[in-house]
Amino acid sequence: MVRYWTIPVVAMLMSAVGAAQTAPPPAIDTARALQEKYDRVRDFTASFTHAYQGGVLKKSLSESGTVEVKKPGRMRWDYSQPEKKLFVSDGHKIYSYVPADKQVIVSSVPPEDQATTGVLFLAGKGNVTRDFTVSYAPGGSDDTWALRLDPKSRQRDYDWLILVVDRRSLQIRELSAADQQGGTSTFRFSNFRENTGVSDARFTFKIPRGVDVIDADSAGR
Repeated sequence: MVRYWTIPVVAMLMSAVGAAQTAPPPAIDTARALQEKYDRVRDFTASFTHAYQGGVLKKSLSESGTVEVKKPGRMRWDYSQPEKKLFVSDGHKIYSYVPADKQVIVSSVPPEDQATTGVLFLAGKGNVTRDFTVSYAPGGSDDTWALRLDPKSRQRDYDWLILVVDRRSLQIRELSAADQQGGTSTFRFSNFRENTGVSDARFTFKIPRGVDVIDADSAGR
């Protein structure tokens, strides 16, 4: 004789087993695997969208372009929409150029153990497990993990980071940073390509003629 309560009990047991099988590994283990992967990545290119929301002025903006990164510390962010902007780091200096403003802001790349902006993490500045307290954050999916990174030492330009990474490849899909004015800046990446041999010349910036040059290091003293 079949007892009618058997089916729901079995269903609940199977559901519990399935949940256990899909439970995420400890966040620190995922962070270690991510760091090990990015230690092996020499360079990468990607398309990106950049969205900013909130802050003191409660503003919202959306931009897009392409990014090229080559370790150690070299980056090139080409913004194409809605306004052309260029940010280049040669590993020593960071050049911020907005053609419409006719000025270039020059600042120093921070020391090796500091990632004073979220995007510098992508260029090999900072270490996930050494420099951050790691936990899971909302925003993951069946294909991704969302990791919240709280810096162990106070950072000038952000309070915390969230990395959304592909579960299989551990490629970074999103990088979000919360600033001290209450705003959130989110980069979403697509067309990700790793270790393609990006040329060093892509990270050389020549000061255009007729622009003002501002030394951010001197201005901050």
